[in-house]
Amino acid sequence: MSDVIVVGVDGSKPGFHAVAWAADDASRMHVPLRCVCVVETWSYQVPQVGGPEWEESLIANARKTLAEAEEVVRERQPAVEVSTKLMTGTPAAALREQAGDATELVVGSRGLGGFAGAVLGSVSMNVAGQVRGPVVVVKTETTTVHGEIVVGLDGSPACEPALAYAFRQAGLRGSTLRAVYAWSLPFALAANFSTDFEAVREAHQQVAESQLAAWRERCPQVKVIADVRCAHPVETLATAGDQADLLVVGSHGRSAIGSIVLGSVSRGVLHHARCNVAVVRAQETPAPA
Repeated sequence: MSDVIVVGVDGSKPGFHAVAWAADDASRMHVPLRCVCVVETWSYQVPQVGGPEWEESLIANARKTLAEAEEVVRERQPAVEVSTKLMTGTPAAALREQAGDATELVVGSRGLGGFAGAVLGSVSMNVAGQVRGPVVVVKTETTTVHGEIVVGLDGSPACEPALAYAFRQAGLRGSTLRAVYAWSLPFALAANFSTDFEAVREAHQQVAESQLAAWRERCPQVKVIADVRCAHPVETLATAGDQADLLVVGSHGRSAIGSIVLGSVSRGVLHHARCNVAVVRAQETPAPA
């Protein structure tokens, strides 16, 4: 991956919260920051509004937004190298293009202009899990530091990239890492009174501890809490995120035609979590534990 963080800006309050978050992360990682503003067009490159005067107005507004974003970065993190880029097109596609091999892509959860739409989904749901690097969806202004990062764990190799990102974030911040492993019994077993629930619980605990073992050894400076619960993963992760500075989830869902899309857990977490969320796409060949 290239050493640059890309943040999408649109002039809205959530968009500037994303810029502030990205500036802080660029400072922690010691990498440059690129602010991108997209003048939106409809499909097939047809302008959203007609007339050259409208286009000039949109471009002028985008330049003003980028200048304001650059000022936010310089005031918040003066040592961060910041650049700006104005693009035309559909916002999600433009941001996916800019993300490329970037260290991460940061977006606001919603915007007011032609960038993020009225609800979570128009941009954030169309970039999360669909670029090579992590996508951070900033939902709130960073005002309180909890000192904890939460990461979703499921025992599969597909969540290794999410673990790698979460451990890096915890290490950079000096935070505790809470690894949440939520499991549930199939209905047939839950209804069977002969099921040894304690044995099942211990088996799931062992799965979580086994996946974390190599990471504990690799990152001994990070305090790790293995939080294993019999509960729904979306509800459990969203609740844990209330006391976290960042909630990290993997994305390894696939559509019927095989393209990478958000899985049910990552999609549910993006909708229900109140904290900032990082979605990390599973790699085709995950790093070995």
